Amino acid sequence: MNESNEVKLHFLDYWRVIKLRFGLILLVFFLVMVTAGVVIKFLPKEYLSTATMEVKQDNSGPMQLPFGGNGRQGYDPQFVATQFQILQKTEILYPVIERLKLTEDYSATGGRLPLAHAYAKLRNSMNLKEVRNTSLIEIGVYDTDAQRAANIANTIAVVYQEKRTADLRKSMDNGLDQLKDQVEKQREVVEHTAGDAMKIRARDGIIDPDPDKENSQVGTKEGAVAFNMQQLQEQQVRVVELERQLDLIKNLSPEFLMNILPTLNIQDATISNTLPRFQEALAMEAWLTSSGIGENHPRMKSLKAQKKTYSMILSDQLESVRKAQSNKMLFEKDKLKALETRMEESKKSEIEEKTKISEYIDAKNKYIQARKISDQLETTLTSERVKRQVESDMAIIWQKAEKSDFPDKPHSLFYMLVAAVIGLGSGVLLAFFIEYLDTSVKTIDDVERYLQIPVLAVIPKDVSILMNARGDSPDAEAYRILRTNIEFNKPQRDANTFTLISGGPGEGKSTTLNNLAYTCARGGYNVLVVDADLRRASQHKLFNVENKVGLTDYLLGRVEIDEIVKTTKIDNLSFIPSGELPEDALGILNSQRMTELIAKVKQQYDLVFFDAPPILGVSDGSVIVSEVDVTIMVVQHRRFPRAMLQRVKQNVTNVGGHLIGVVLNNFDAKHDDGYAYYNNYYDYYGPRPQRIETAAPKLPSPSPRPAVREDY
Repeated sequence: MNESNEVKLHFLDYWRVIKLRFGLILLVFFLVMVTAGVVIKFLPKEYLSTATMEVKQDNSGPMQLPFGGNGRQGYDPQFVATQFQILQKTEILYPVIERLKLTEDYSATGGRLPLAHAYAKLRNSMNLKEVRNTSLIEIGVYDTDAQRAANIANTIAVVYQEKRTADLRKSMDNGLDQLKDQVEKQREVVEHTAGDAMKIRARDGIIDPDPDKENSQVGTKEGAVAFNMQQLQEQQVRVVELERQLDLIKNLSPEFLMNILPTLNIQDATISNTLPRFQEALAMEAWLTSSGIGENHPRMKSLKAQKKTYSMILSDQLESVRKAQSNKMLFEKDKLKALETRMEESKKSEIEEKTKISEYIDAKNKYIQARKISDQLETTLTSERVKRQVESDMAIIWQKAEKSDFPDKPHSLFYMLVAAVIGLGSGVLLAFFIEYLDTSVKTIDDVERYLQIPVLAVIPKDVSILMNARGDSPDAEAYRILRTNIEFNKPQRDANTFTLISGGPGEGKSTTLNNLAYTCARGGYNVLVVDADLRRASQHKLFNVENKVGLTDYLLGRVEIDEIVKTTKIDNLSFIPSGELPEDALGILNSQRMTELIAKVKQQYDLVFFDAPPILGVSDGSVIVSEVDVTIMVVQHRRFPRAMLQRVKQNVTNVGGHLIGVVLNNFDAKHDDGYAYYNNYYDYYGPRPQRIETAAPKLPSPSPRPAVREDY
């Protein structure tokens, strides 16, 4: 159910836009229809003549190609579409223009139309159609002369037919000539490849039992690569082993080296004979030391001398071993290089042998392949010479164009219907486009959706000043609704200072404030109106009082509050005019005197209304908003963009104001009938005969929540 209501609401919104912009839609529709009628009136009458022609695909290429290939084209599904485009090209239309002398017929009096311009005009006048699922093409031509239209259509068909026939003959001749050239060239290739194979076979001594046979066996020699590879690997292992032994010998001390030589398979006679004696001397020295023999004992000295001698012999011999091992490793590396060189030579020799055989086999295969192609080409040439004796028609004209008795263009009724649709559619689209560009507030939902605050009242268009009206005006009911909604939306019960703000000038803020204050006073409240719009004061004009002394004089310290408060002709309604603002006193609202004034009048009156300038124009509005208890935003219907209203709300929030709602002002019930029910009280609550207005008693000040009395 909710979904259906939502769809209905959207439809009503669309209808509202159309109704609102109905005049614009009618204007666009009328302009389009008039323009279309004028254009159709002056369009020339054109006659249509059509010739029908069948187009065939060209299969003049060779029937058979080498190795079974088919040189003739198969069925091309795009062939007819291609010919459709060819019919519009200069190769066809230029001869037509020359034969019919269309450059003269198309030229204006006293001039000759260039060939390119005549071609463009002729192409634009053509109406080609493909007959579905056939090879037929209908060649239609529009022209202001019925006979000339028929002549052009027939000439286009004839020129195209002649062009296809000439192309066929040329293609056939070129095909045979090319085939002959291919046969001669292929014979030369066969002779050349046969000679190349023979030269390679004689040069390399290759024995081929059947040179013309493709699969004959040709032998090759086996090298000694495997034997050389085995020797090379063994030598590499030997060199690695010697390098490892040499690294150990270089890094070890003589004492450790003497012990490790046997594990490295290094034999030295001197070391083998001297090492036991050196070790025996070491053992004897240890024994004498343990026996208590001192260092100066002759035997100990003799033993140390022997040990020193043995150590020198071993050190010298160990150095000799190192050098011997180094020389041995160099020898083995040289041997390894020699083996590597021999290995490379054996590989190269074997590769050369295989290359010779491979080169010959390639040359032989080329010869055999060239011979096969040559035989096939000669066979194809012989068969094609017989088949090319018959020519076929590539284009057949089945229906010639005839002179038309009635014009085919313009289609007046169709054009007018199209113009009507375009005019109506353009008008509606333009209306919705303007509505889309219009980002102003259009509905109550717009306000509550974008500002997230309620709408307190909707004020109709052209509302009068209530205090100047005779009797009870129907306009007063809107302000009674506003007064009631304000009372129920106040942030605190004792909040009694109010200001009405707007984003820009001319939104009806001052009038709304004046009528609201009047309505509250008539309801029994003790009301004070303070004209705090020091830039463009207007309340004194509405109250019809002087503006020589007022709020500015109090803020500058010239007078006190009692001296500037003026009574009005309305009971319970007082007024403080703005006064004249000196040029050197801008910004005086942001002062301690202003704060004191608000505090005093808050205690003296039930309701105090401050008329402020637009909050986005000057800083005065923000100052007043920050000081009063309640702020109400006045938004003029369909005037300012929504982004501006959001900025107004943000400014109020930034200065600490309490924005309780919006007054949607100046809406037009005639166009916005979706909200016309807000204006029903004009009839229901209008003044009636012998209706006596009773004023509510004055409430004590401050009143926690004044009672609201409705006056009818």
